[in-house]
Amino acid sequence: MFGDLDEDALLSKLAELRSEHRSLDAEVRAAQECGMIDQLKLVRLKRRKLLLKDLIFAIEDQLNPDIIA
Repeated sequence: MFGDLDEDALLSKLAELRSEHRSLDAEVRAAQECGMIDQLKLVRLKRRKLLLKDLIFAIEDQLNPDIIA
């Protein structure tokens, strides 16, 4: 998925994805607290958060591969 990126590019992308994930998390939390949000929009925001989480894990795995000794 990110195989063509060097370590610096991966770290940069990881920071970008983490930032977007935090922003979405804050948006979801705020929307739930005020209670005035379209449920479809809330589902889309949560799905986007899950996608970002998967991408973050994929990059972390690429940066820190499990080596079985």
